[in-house]
Amino acid sequence: MLRVVGGGGGGQDWACSVAGTGLGSEEAAFEVAGPRDPEEAGCGGPSWGGAGIPDSAPGESMLQAGAAEPARGGQDAEELGERVGGGEEHPARHPPAPALRLLNRKPQGGSGEIKTPENDLQRGRLRRGPRAAPPASAMDAHSGQSERSALHAPGAPAGAGNAAANGLLHNGFHPPPVQPSRLCSRGSAGGGDAAPSRLPLLPELQPQPPPPQHDSPAKKCRLRRRTDSGKKNRPPFPWFGMDIGGTLVKLVYFEPKDITAEEEQEEVENLKSIRKYLTSNVAYGKTGIRDVHLELKNLTMCGRKGNLHFIRFPSCAMHMFIQMGSEKNFSSLHTTLCATGGGAFKFEEDFRMIADLQLHKLDELDCLIQGLLYVDSVGFNGKPECYYFENPTNPELCQKKPYCLDNPYPMLLVNMGSGVSILAVYSKDNYKRVTGTSLGGGTFLGLCCLLTGCETFEEAMEMAAKGDSTNVDKLVKDIYGGDYERFGLQGSAVASSFGNMMSKEKRESISKEDLARATLVTITNNIGSIARMCALNENIDRVVFVGNFLRINMVSMKLLAYAMDFWSKGQLKALFLEHEGYFGAVGALLELFKVTDDQ
Repeated sequence: MLRVVGGGGGGQDWACSVAGTGLGSEEAAFEVAGPRDPEEAGCGGPSWGGAGIPDSAPGESMLQAGAAEPARGGQDAEELGERVGGGEEHPARHPPAPALRLLNRKPQGGSGEIKTPENDLQRGRLRRGPRAAPPASAMDAHSGQSERSALHAPGAPAGAGNAAANGLLHNGFHPPPVQPSRLCSRGSAGGGDAAPSRLPLLPELQPQPPPPQHDSPAKKCRLRRRTDSGKKNRPPFPWFGMDIGGTLVKLVYFEPKDITAEEEQEEVENLKSIRKYLTSNVAYGKTGIRDVHLELKNLTMCGRKGNLHFIRFPSCAMHMFIQMGSEKNFSSLHTTLCATGGGAFKFEEDFRMIADLQLHKLDELDCLIQGLLYVDSVGFNGKPECYYFENPTNPELCQKKPYCLDNPYPMLLVNMGSGVSILAVYSKDNYKRVTGTSLGGGTFLGLCCLLTGCETFEEAMEMAAKGDSTNVDKLVKDIYGGDYERFGLQGSAVASSFGNMMSKEKRESISKEDLARATLVTITNNIGSIARMCALNENIDRVVFVGNFLRINMVSMKLLAYAMDFWSKGQLKALFLEHEGYFGAVGALLELFKVTDDQ
């Protein structure tokens, strides 16, 4: 009977497992020795408390124990032969086939070994005359060391040390054939056949590491899995991260670009459908948008290469998104979605009941910091992610410049979403929320909808870019007739936001664009004032502004840059990032990999 011993070739995930089956019978006489695989299977100007700066701030990474060649045809043993029992000489049988070796089993009811030429050959007792005890010691120090190594090798069979000493590997593979004259001397001084001394360990007979079998299927499978695997446990596709905010839902999607032909063939249809739908469109329905200009290309995440896509849609459309996930049978691909933001808690029950999806809820500030640091570390397609405005107080010379954020700590991080949170960040894992304000992007859009009749953020921003806030705000010069020189307040600084709206005459002369601009300036000034005070209190000179309130909002960015520089006399620098509002979603995606590892 045969006992088959195989080496685990790896992961079922690649349908490439190389496994053997042990028959386990005591009567088994031979063992098929197969390679054992030791490897495991596989993100107007600002007013500072009643007075502000000029409102004219600038505008925009098997070894198949493939043996040395096996002994061929038992040539040596056949020529020499061996006398067994009454001295009758029997030609020795051929050595076992390359992958077979004789087990030293004991006969039933006895304690001795079966006497066979192969056993004697393994133990170094090959001779022509009657059986005699082998010499006590004929091995040099080097071969003795080899024998001891073989004897103590894990799983080595009985007699493995002698087998190794005679050039036989304990896994049953034989070295290249050697001429008989090199094994022993046929004559002695008395003319008879004397028992030879124990065989010396010739250099060419020493066990050598088997050559690599590059064409081995198991080898190819393992190499592919090792190259493919950046993590021990990789989450199944598709890879998403979500930040469900009060106004917008931000979603990042990783599109793999290194899909093999085998993977593509095995890929289920609804996964292909989702990837095609997300990557072939720039708009989804009436409100979903893919920000193509923000796409990160040739990115390596969790050992896979691909592109990272950035998608957004209003939070009020969340139920439509959940319904789409149900219709596309998303739960068959993913059992858990990593999500952050208040909506992760608000919509958790809907995800479970409608789409059969479990949300893994994450803290939004943790995800914000992790996502920001990650995106800044990989850069923006070869360009820096971070930038600032040079000469912010000079409209003609003000221009955007790249900024290196390699050593960002400490920094004041101002997250401008529907509301505003301000964090003092001292390291990757050490930060605190200093304060915040309820007057944020949601406030701006809400007021614009009331005052101008607009319906979208884009409409509000378009009107604000054309308006003049000085028609709406009361300035220092409207009160003093000029500058307030004692305290360095310029006449163009805002003294009272919307102060001119007390006058009926003024109300009748303004435009919707003026109202939109004044609303934007008011919200921006409030955020900038609080951020400046926090930076001074925490003794931090770098203020990083992020959040979707800054999307297509060059007016606010230049106002903030102007304010930080002007009121700090150049000591505070306002910094901005290209992917303003997507860092929470990126952080959620990064957490997906950690969750998979933990599982």
